[in-house]
Amino acid sequence: MALEQWMIGDMTFTWLNGGVTHMDGGAMFGVVPKPLWSKKYPVNENNQIELRTDPILIQVEGKNLLVETGIGNGKFTDKAKRNFGITEEAKLDESLGSLGLTVSDIDYVLMTHMHFDHASGAAKWEENRLVPTFPKATFYVEETEWNELRNPNIRSRNTYFQENWRPIEHQVKTFKSAVEVMDGIKLIHTGGHSDGHCILQIDRAGEKILHMADLMPTHAHQNVLWVLAYDDFPINSIKAKQKYIVPAIEKQAWFIFYHDYKYRALKWDTEGKNIQEAVLRNRENE
Repeated sequence: MALEQWMIGDMTFTWLNGGVTHMDGGAMFGVVPKPLWSKKYPVNENNQIELRTDPILIQVEGKNLLVETGIGNGKFTDKAKRNFGITEEAKLDESLGSLGLTVSDIDYVLMTHMHFDHASGAAKWEENRLVPTFPKATFYVEETEWNELRNPNIRSRNTYFQENWRPIEHQVKTFKSAVEVMDGIKLIHTGGHSDGHCILQIDRAGEKILHMADLMPTHAHQNVLWVLAYDDFPINSIKAKQKYIVPAIEKQAWFIFYHDYKYRALKWDTEGKNIQEAVLRNRENE
């Protein structure tokens, strides 16, 4: 299994196979007209765009940190698979095995938020019961997010599934505002996409790296005004993008992605117009 690995500073990043969805392009780009967004991101005949759900493994100082968990296995009905365009489920065991690791080797799981396409891989079926996928890991979830998923509203109950959080609740550590999981590796609360949504900011060994999660799920969402119809608080999404994306581009930071069909990591020029360097997704296994 060919996995993308990227070594930078004192860290190694590896993108695991967490499955794939194909979501409605109009919903993913909100009020942006299709003639505009379709120039930047490919769309199929059903008006769906490919969105990977590939967890990012960060190895540093002998620790294994996982960002997001993928869509798991056996979590969706045939109807849901059609609606969400799920054409491939997760292969986390195989991905980790190719690195000489198992799910028990994951020390920390960093959740930007707990929507189904990020959290369904947190628990798995074992003899007709759900158990934690990463039994020894500590999960970091922002407090607002954790409170809402346990008492979802009429809108959010369609994405916060009990089978994704109940099996791991004894492993969860909540935080307010921000948490530094390891030196220079920090989850920061932004809100916007969900009320408890976070980004991952890495400032370590002279390198600056941002995972904007679903504030910028793909490289085509760089424009601060291009926000999702799925966002609960779109104005907050725009404000957070202004606060973090614009200065990061000027400072030549790297951006990493969980959903992008093409790019795993990239760096734009200081004006944000051209991609200077990139780590591309490997399509050999397709």
